[in-house]
Amino acid sequence: MWCVTSNSWPNSQRLEYGGRAIVAQQQPATGPNAFAVLELLASEAPADRFESLVSQARGAGVSEADVTQLENARRLALRVQSQLDRRQQREADLSALVDTARELAAPYDLDTVLRIAIRRARLLLGTDLACAGLPEGDRETLRIRACDGNVSALPLELRLPRGPGADRDALTGPAPAWTPDYLADTRFRDGDAFGEMVRAEGLRAVLAVPLSHGRAPFGTLYVADRDVRHFTTDEISLLTSLGDLVGAAVERALLLERTAAEVAALERYAARTEAGLRELREIGEVQDQLLDRVLRGGSLPALAEEASRSLAGPLRVHAADGTFLAGAGDLPEPDGTALTAATLDACAAREPVELDDGLQVAPVFAGDEYLGRVLFRPATPVTGHARRLLGLVTQTVAVLLTLHNGRSATLADQGRDELLGDLLAAAGRPVPHLEKRARRLGLDLHRPHVVAVVHPENGVRDKEPVWAVSYAHRRSGLGNTHEGHLVLLLPGEDAGAVAREVFDELSPLLRKAVTVGAAGPVSSPESVHRAFLEARRCLAAMAALGITGQSASARELGFLGLLLSEKHDVEGFIESAVGPVLDYDRQRLTELARTLEVYFEAGSSPTHAAKRLHVHPNTVARRLERIGELLGADWQQADRSLEIQVALRLSRLRHVLRVPGPPPAVRE
Repeated sequence: MWCVTSNSWPNSQRLEYGGRAIVAQQQPATGPNAFAVLELLASEAPADRFESLVSQARGAGVSEADVTQLENARRLALRVQSQLDRRQQREADLSALVDTARELAAPYDLDTVLRIAIRRARLLLGTDLACAGLPEGDRETLRIRACDGNVSALPLELRLPRGPGADRDALTGPAPAWTPDYLADTRFRDGDAFGEMVRAEGLRAVLAVPLSHGRAPFGTLYVADRDVRHFTTDEISLLTSLGDLVGAAVERALLLERTAAEVAALERYAARTEAGLRELREIGEVQDQLLDRVLRGGSLPALAEEASRSLAGPLRVHAADGTFLAGAGDLPEPDGTALTAATLDACAAREPVELDDGLQVAPVFAGDEYLGRVLFRPATPVTGHARRLLGLVTQTVAVLLTLHNGRSATLADQGRDELLGDLLAAAGRPVPHLEKRARRLGLDLHRPHVVAVVHPENGVRDKEPVWAVSYAHRRSGLGNTHEGHLVLLLPGEDAGAVAREVFDELSPLLRKAVTVGAAGPVSSPESVHRAFLEARRCLAAMAALGITGQSASARELGFLGLLLSEKHDVEGFIESAVGPVLDYDRQRLTELARTLEVYFEAGSSPTHAAKRLHVHPNTVARRLERIGELLGADWQQADRSLEIQVALRLSRLRHVLRVPGPPPAVRE
């Protein structure tokens, strides 16, 4: 380093550089010299002062050699001054980076880290705008997450594709990239998303550096100016260093977010676990209380009271046939149809079912045996814990019903099932014994009963037997499955009406096609089996004719029912088909039945029928009108006319066999 000192020699000065002394001869004081350049350099004078020094020397008449020496000293001084300025700038930049690192060292979230980064980037390089982008989704798209200095919202909506082939890959790649004028740079295609943002913000110069920390870059830091600007290597290096610092801070922020999310998840898991343990302890306590009451010989009403307190709501217990057994609290009786449907669904799912009004219907099973149901109305929306408690209550009710008096709560139901099976069995059972068993169950088998056989679509499942038992109990009858069929023995005199009642109630509950065939009435135990066979044949005939999803009795099938019927009720068939016409002939001494026969034999032609009857066609027309009034307007339809013809032939045959001789006189 240069140092100027005085010297005892005349006209000379002592210069020291690096510890070595150099004696320079002083020039005559005729104008500025190299020592003046050193004085300006030491005083950190501006560059124009050095230029003026050379001009003064020329004006003072200094020799050309001395002016040349002074010019060389001026250039060296300016170079030294430039190096000193650059070193000071680097020191300032390093100090700013240290401050940035200190600020980023705090545990900020990701958005805060990015805001600090773009603010510091603008300050360090003195640019008009700075923004930071991070990948999203499948990491094939870079989204601008933070922006500072923008005059529109477009930067924050910007998404840039990444990877080979992208037009702006130079600005999203793993190395620093810059352009003094983006709009004039041929590397970037006009009209892309980044270009639109550049135009909207009025930007020209753009510099982009990657955000990375010990591995592949994961984001990009941008700075931009609204004027053409050539970024220096020092500026690019400075922003790259800032990008490394920001990358480390971003990774730390992401790690903190992941750690916080994991901690929150662990806290939620711990809270759920603790809540689950509390629920398990509560369930265990309730189970101990309920079982203790059962084992101490407690009654079903006492158990219902205890269960109602545990569930915090009113509760009712019903038997399999719907009979009320016990209850606690005020629980109004729900709608019968909705309750039956919910019971069937609960039995099929083996879990509680909720009605629209919040009522819970829980089935009670002992193995595969359906014992009844528990109705419960919660005061608050049902949770998983409440459902588990309700399941525990149903299990305890099943234990009590099973143990109480040697299963006495289910003996009546078993007796009904066994009686129906014996009545439907082919092998004969002692009639007095069957009648005695029926009387014990409150049934009178000498009253008219109808046998209905039900075939649901896709066969009999868990729901149907439950409904059959309940429906038969309400109708004072019997019901269960037999030989793969759902069979009901119900009081009634009209088999068709009973079949329709069964169909109308069961079909909406199952929400699928149901076919019902019925036979009867029967009034003795031994005739139940024959009625069952007839109803089953009726069901098979309906399936063969393609009339499934409906209900019918053997009699309603017309002459097919006559063939299917066990009794072959010819009288009943004739009466149902042409009874009004025959009654009219007997009362009025007319010949409407004979006219009908001839009319059908003549191919349903009134003219041809009149010729065969030897009457005027108008007479035949009037008779046909009368027949229409008696039989209904549809008597000439194909199915109905076939039954009428069969009935007329059977009637004539019966008359010939019973009353020999000429027919009675005919009155027009």
